[in-house]
Amino acid sequence: MNEEPKSFWKRNRTGWLAYFLGGLVLGLALFVIVLLIGVVIRAKTPFFAATLFGVGGFVLANLVCFIRWVCCWRNLKRLAFGMACLVTLVALLIAEENWRGKRALEHFKQEWSARGEKFTWQEFVPAVPDDKNFALSSVVASSYETYFDRSGHEVLPRNTNVVDRLAMLSWRENPWAHQPHDGGWQMAKPTDLKQWQEFFRASPPPNSDQTNSFPTAAQPQSSSADVMLALSQYDSALNELRQASRLPESRFPLTYGKDNPMMILLPHLSSLKGSCRAVTLHAAAALELGQTDLACDDVRLAFRLADSLRTEPVLISHLVLIAMLQISLQPIYDGLSEHKWSDAQLRVLDAELGRLDLLADYQYTIRGERIFGINGLDYIRRSRDLSSFSANDYSPPANNTSKIAKWFSRALMPDGLFYQNELTMARMTQEFLLPMVNATNRLGSPAKIRELQKTAKAELMGSWSPYKLFAKMLYPAIEKSSEKFVRAQSVVDLARTAIALERCRLAHGSFPESLDALAPQFIASVPHDVIGGGPLKYRREADGTFTLYSIGWNEKDDGGVVVLTKGSSPDVDVKQGDWVWRYPKK
Repeated sequence: MNEEPKSFWKRNRTGWLAYFLGGLVLGLALFVIVLLIGVVIRAKTPFFAATLFGVGGFVLANLVCFIRWVCCWRNLKRLAFGMACLVTLVALLIAEENWRGKRALEHFKQEWSARGEKFTWQEFVPAVPDDKNFALSSVVASSYETYFDRSGHEVLPRNTNVVDRLAMLSWRENPWAHQPHDGGWQMAKPTDLKQWQEFFRASPPPNSDQTNSFPTAAQPQSSSADVMLALSQYDSALNELRQASRLPESRFPLTYGKDNPMMILLPHLSSLKGSCRAVTLHAAAALELGQTDLACDDVRLAFRLADSLRTEPVLISHLVLIAMLQISLQPIYDGLSEHKWSDAQLRVLDAELGRLDLLADYQYTIRGERIFGINGLDYIRRSRDLSSFSANDYSPPANNTSKIAKWFSRALMPDGLFYQNELTMARMTQEFLLPMVNATNRLGSPAKIRELQKTAKAELMGSWSPYKLFAKMLYPAIEKSSEKFVRAQSVVDLARTAIALERCRLAHGSFPESLDALAPQFIASVPHDVIGGGPLKYRREADGTFTLYSIGWNEKDDGGVVVLTKGSSPDVDVKQGDWVWRYPKK
């Protein structure tokens, strides 16, 4: 009887070990041969080709081993049993993950619903009677009826016959001329009607088939008269807007109930902003012409246009609203700097500003974004349609997700993973985003916001987790929004205080020594500085004007210094210096 050699290297190899070692030898041999050939013929990537052949030989040898092993009936039964056990185990793990994720999300919703939080559009978006709805008036509806009707039903194909009458001062008008931008009241500059006059009278390039869309006089008039003439092409729409602005409420028929909430249509935003720019420019020209009542009506209309967006729990809608408020303050500033407003008009303007609460709007908007995030993820969970991330807002998405891709998506991303991501986003809103602004005490602390931003980044970005995938994508887009709302509220408070100072000057012939003289005769109470909660900074200047300011985002009193950004078109750097309201030097 032959004894098997004791040496490992002299033994006969059979079974899987033989194929493994044979495959290893074959792979190494192919690697060396191909590498040598590559060096001889001076191939560009001999090492890569040699590695590819070597790995291929090794895999091929072991694949032959596996096929031979499976061809044995006993082994095939073992493999089938093992696979069945594995599939059962994976199915149980997925079922448990789905149950656990759904239960955790429902528990969170129940807990916070008991504290007054809302998680559905039906609870969140107020109903408005049609006969009181500014957004359903004909002139306003023209801004969205290409895409959806006044009942919120999407129009397919798009109705290209609709004329958007709110699309004023759009880039399509005089496309060869750039609209003026001079920093405005934030840089202590009044409206430059001369630049607007040049814009409206600009001629198209030579040999162009374009024409100036604005009416102009044969010879230049005063800048205010030419601006009023150019804007007269909007008179019909503006008159209808004035009538519609008497309607007390506003809610655009947005498609909140879409199966895919990320495809909500918002075509009205750019049109509203354009019409607000036209109305405030009309007010500035009217002021220059001494038509202060008309200018006051224009400013009120501009505020109504901005206010029409307040019931939309969508962040982009409120960012547009803030931009419209910044624009609307310019004619107020112009009239104050030139002492053109009467006391009665100032009371009206103060009442308009007094209705604004941008810090409460922030809370409302962030809660709306939470609903968007949860519903959007739930749509992807149900549909497995990842194309919605890149779909065009104004075009219906093409669902190109194949059945195979959906099957793999369900296998790799069980429902429980989506539920856990929805829970992470809900917690992100509750723990980090909402506390950034104290709407009750009207405070926005930059230090606290920075601390919450740092903590949120550490929680969301600092470690990897499959439960944080979508929160990581959403958070950077919403992180800085609190800063915009805090500054907007601070600016509104400065404007209201400036109005009270002007009313005091009208009554007493000069601005007061301190803000204590304003309340309660000229304003119910002087707003405190949203940054830090202290009093707004004020000093009366030697030339009879004043400087009024908030200490700004750096939380430091810089003495009323405005810091500008660098570059060819400097603007106010809102992160540096103070936030200042002051008038041009005479």
